[in-house]
Amino acid sequence: MIIVTGANGQLGRRVVDRLLTRIPAERVGVSVREPHRAQALANRGVRVRQGSFTDPASLAHAFEGATQVLLVSVDKMGEETVREHRDAIAAAVEAGARRILYTSQMGASAASHFQACRDHDATESALRACGVPFTSLRNGFHAASALLLLGSALETGEIALPEDGPVCWTTHDDLAEAAAVVLADEGRFEGPTPSLTAGQALTFADIAALATELTGRAVKRTVVSDEEFRERMVGQGAPDEVADQLLGIFAASRAGEFGAADPALPALLGREPVTMDTVLRDRLSGGGA
Repeated sequence: MIIVTGANGQLGRRVVDRLLTRIPAERVGVSVREPHRAQALANRGVRVRQGSFTDPASLAHAFEGATQVLLVSVDKMGEETVREHRDAIAAAVEAGARRILYTSQMGASAASHFQACRDHDATESALRACGVPFTSLRNGFHAASALLLLGSALETGEIALPEDGPVCWTTHDDLAEAAAVVLADEGRFEGPTPSLTAGQALTFADIAALATELTGRAVKRTVVSDEEFRERMVGQGAPDEVADQLLGIFAASRAGEFGAADPALPALLGREPVTMDTVLRDRLSGGGA
């Protein structure tokens, strides 16, 4: 049985949907914190069990009978995140999984300017040491994150953010489909994959130009200092630590950590990945990435 964690989340839910087009539902299980929110999956024949990275004991039941476990990385950063990932890896090993998959990120490195990438590197080190074959999906930077950073810029006509560098913005849908392909073809990748990215790296100046073209009105890219951005985030209620972590995205992109496109994702999908102009069109029409 293939177990997918975080199946109520943006990525995990999409992975399960695409996995169900490839293998029978009785071969799919999910580990979720709130099983009642996964009732639609249970209705489709998926095994739904409660499991949380913050409660390692719960994972023994959630992972029972697993042949493969996809660990969807938690949506936070720091030492606690890595500890939770290590506990989940240990639970997958204990459950007898013959392969562990993990949603990592392009740029995963102990030397990254972005905390999440340092966390992913630490988790990959734990995977290497766990004694079970693993696949680390080096996902491109989520296009949804670009939309969050844009905020209301498409409406105000100004993108006011720190200096950045090119980023291969990649949709949840494409990354979920790739994960499902890899899960259904066990052993296709050993260890970290190549970067799973969209085909083009864009700066926020590029995104401003796309938005201008799509909306028919000028969208200006304004560079603010790191400190000004940090003060703005804190003023809007973000904790100091979170503001610093967000700044890490810009420092890492300036260093070129997210700018190298790779052909691995289109090869997995059998088509070109969704482009940022499509993501912006969806955003403007009320959709999402």
